[in-house]
Amino acid sequence: MTTKAEQKAMHGTGKEYWRRLGADLIRDRWLYLLLIPGLIYFIIFKYLPMWGIVISFENYVPFSGVLGSEWVGLKWFQYFFRFPSWTRYLSNTLILSLMNIVFYFPAPIILALLLNEMRSLRYKKLLQTFLYVPHFISIVIVVSITMVLFGTSGIVYKAVEMLTGKPINFLGSPDTFRWMIIGQTIWKETGWGTIIFLAALTNVDTQLYEAAMVDGAGRLRRLWHITLPAIRSTIVLMLILRMGSVLDTGYDHLILMANSLNRSASQTLDVFVYQQGLQQGQFSYASAVGLMKSVVSVILVVGSNKIAHLMGEQGLY
Repeated sequence: MTTKAEQKAMHGTGKEYWRRLGADLIRDRWLYLLLIPGLIYFIIFKYLPMWGIVISFENYVPFSGVLGSEWVGLKWFQYFFRFPSWTRYLSNTLILSLMNIVFYFPAPIILALLLNEMRSLRYKKLLQTFLYVPHFISIVIVVSITMVLFGTSGIVYKAVEMLTGKPINFLGSPDTFRWMIIGQTIWKETGWGTIIFLAALTNVDTQLYEAAMVDGAGRLRRLWHITLPAIRSTIVLMLILRMGSVLDTGYDHLILMANSLNRSASQTLDVFVYQQGLQQGQFSYASAVGLMKSVVSVILVVGSNKIAHLMGEQGLY
């Protein structure tokens, strides 16, 4: 049991805490005021819609509403795993996600390191501008450009046919479909992804480079022993965040690229949710599959963060 003196001290500490908090709020009132729009955005568009998770456990009927629809428990989750082709949707999703991590995730890091080695600031800024532009191009335009270049009458298709004597159906083959998706993603997002890593590189102490040069270290050694360790925490953080969206393949991108010939490779969980929810109106079924994706993503983020801690990194939290 605590004594009266201890209780008084604890009470005084609590009053002191609230006094300091009030003083901080008054001092930084304009910063907290700027925080309000962001909080409102997340509450309205991120937290309130989570109420819709309830329909994953209901036989949702729009006219009856969430409260008036029949409660069916885990019916839709069981229904999905009884679906004969669920393994194909899952495997396509995992293959695309793995290819994204292996080929796309390192691309912005490598490009940021190359840009950091440029000595001319003028050309560096000019090149960065050109690299950022594809991010602002609609995926519809990207797919249209791809079809013009790699279609049966495209210049790439004709060039490959002339060089090899054998035409390759880039857009219709399941074998090339995934590589086309990854290639488009790398072309569109790599430049934009360098922003975070270039910002991290600005914090590297230049005196370390000067000391390494005095010791006779070349560019590769300075890159390996100074630059990469300096941005390692940023790389780990971005990888953890990436694990949270490992099952997100982008239904719009895949639907635009899909056709009857490559359908065996283009059917992913995102496409399945779109088909069931919007095309067939099975909102509860689509919501259940989406909820399973979200749960797996949370598990991957928590697990990745734990592994980062075991490896001595700070992680996400």
